[in-house]
Amino acid sequence: MARIYALVNQKGGVGKTTTAINLGAYLTQMGQRVLIADVDPQANATASLGVDHARLEFSMYDALIADMPPGEIVMKNRKLDLSLLPSSADLAGAQVEMTQLPGREKLLERVLSDLEDHYDYLLVDCPPSLGLLTLNGLVAARDGVIIPVQCEYLALEGLTQLMDTLNRVRTNLFAGLTIRGMVLTMFDARTNLSRDVVEEVRSHFPGQVFRSIIPRSIRLAEAPSHGLPISVYAPDSTGALAYKGLAKEILEGDTR
Repeated sequence: MARIYALVNQKGGVGKTTTAINLGAYLTQMGQRVLIADVDPQANATASLGVDHARLEFSMYDALIADMPPGEIVMKNRKLDLSLLPSSADLAGAQVEMTQLPGREKLLERVLSDLEDHYDYLLVDCPPSLGLLTLNGLVAARDGVIIPVQCEYLALEGLTQLMDTLNRVRTNLFAGLTIRGMVLTMFDARTNLSRDVVEEVRSHFPGQVFRSIIPRSIRLAEAPSHGLPISVYAPDSTGALAYKGLAKEILEGDTR
């Protein structure tokens, strides 16, 4: 049975999509069958894998709203051996349409249930908001959420808001929702602020923060423009080594 993780943070620019893509790529390198499910109307995960979302005939929208079999929408990157359920701008209007559908918070869960037998990991890249699409991601996250946390000012304030949302989901929709772990991103060893954020997050959330820390990296920022994960674009860079360590950490924890 596949493990399903949602990558979530209501703040934008914290490395959520970067983490989804690069974690998926390294898990694939480690012999896992991985699908990235892009639930963000901005389609950044889709673009980061070299797919022009403006030219897609079918996307996540069709799986969620039009009941199209998701297996007919999945794209396979043969070079990376990584699968993608792509997003498109159509999803921007999906939240309005979803409000009229029965079981609106569980639409993604049903989509992923049709795919999970074919994969070891399903990674859901959620929008940088706490709307209905993200809510679907949380409800579908059977094995927990992975939360990227930027090593910058106000990181803890954003986490407090997110924890409130997770608690409401547990109370009203999915009592089993858990935190798989927090990933500290955009770490700059030259600044006291980054070190302070690491210390504070680990202090406030003991045992819930991954050991691997993702550094601020030009190579990580460049890779999406080439449609490649860091494992291919710059495999010897500090960002690549950090994401490889994160994938190993997650895989080892999941196989205990």
